[in-house]
Amino acid sequence: MKACGIIAEYNPFHEGHIHHIAETRRSTGADCIIAVMSGNFVQRGEPAAIDKWARAEAAIRGGADLVIELPYLYATQSASQFAHGGIRLLQLAGCEAVSFGSECGNLENLQEIADTPVNPDHIRTMMKTGAGYPKAYSLLTASMMPNDILAVCYLREMKDTGMTPVLVQRQGDYLDPELGLWASGLALRKAWSEGVPLPETTPMQTVMAAREPVTMERYYSYVRTLLLTMKREQLAAFFLLNEGLEKHLQETAAKNYTYEGFLRDAVTVRYTAGRIRRSLLQIMNQVTKEEARSLGEPDTLRVLAFNDTGRQYLHQLRDSNVRVASRFADVPLPWRQLEYRTTLLYTSVLTPEEAEQIRKAEIGGVHIIRKTGRD
Repeated sequence: MKACGIIAEYNPFHEGHIHHIAETRRSTGADCIIAVMSGNFVQRGEPAAIDKWARAEAAIRGGADLVIELPYLYATQSASQFAHGGIRLLQLAGCEAVSFGSECGNLENLQEIADTPVNPDHIRTMMKTGAGYPKAYSLLTASMMPNDILAVCYLREMKDTGMTPVLVQRQGDYLDPELGLWASGLALRKAWSEGVPLPETTPMQTVMAAREPVTMERYYSYVRTLLLTMKREQLAAFFLLNEGLEKHLQETAAKNYTYEGFLRDAVTVRYTAGRIRRSLLQIMNQVTKEEARSLGEPDTLRVLAFNDTGRQYLHQLRDSNVRVASRFADVPLPWRQLEYRTTLLYTSVLTPEEAEQIRKAEIGGVHIIRKTGRD
């Protein structure tokens, strides 16, 4: 079977994602579409608005065949590390191609940037200073959008892997907060948090309407307490905290009783909003630099959900001696301990019923989705 991979967050899964999967299958002729998906925390440094099990099921019903979890450590880092983890897992999964969305829609230009020695994590910041980049892209736009930055990171990680890049033109604006035909994840999360009726642009509208969105505001009291009661040397031991960031976070927390105020005051020329948010996640989940170093590279595919096609492909992988974890106990112990701990933190703001449901799903194993298409 021929497989094509997608790296995604599906936060929440919506019409644009359905279009991406359909276009990927059409253009590649892949038998199996594999999505490597962030878990309960996402790359922008926030909890996923809805848990990973609900999103994985929606992805299968929306056209994917197999959903593999991107480990927490990669899901909550900068674009380059997010891409590194995702491409590594798709390579382990035997994908012949990787499909990704793009705002500019020009693979040649993106490849030109990927071939330069520029750090993709800093592209948007550096372009504001007037730093030079490949002419082909600078003629196209004044700044890079999020999907294009990720595309550059994917292309860099794909070098020498033999996998073919497949570009799908993004529909709608990633940063558009308004609902529309191609409502973005941002627009849907905003509408959900404000109690606005959710449109049919997300097949998750029913499950979302029955819950409250999980937001960073709900964890702020806890993380603020940690910041104000821990010694600075303790904070400095946490993953991603460098260059005196712990001092800045403590001083900002002392002055702010709300997350909105904290983030506003914490962001500076030196510290971006993304870096602040991702650092807070490591403090909340108490992930140390030593723990992160000890994990090494992922060598196991943790399966969240699949349909019958995905099941057949998993048999093919196992026959090729690829390590596949369909049960939680099959995940290597250090990775398993971290994922369970982050799950407990994620569910700490939910109702007891919701928390227990997600905790049981975490240790219960893969979700088999036999029905395809929308409910």
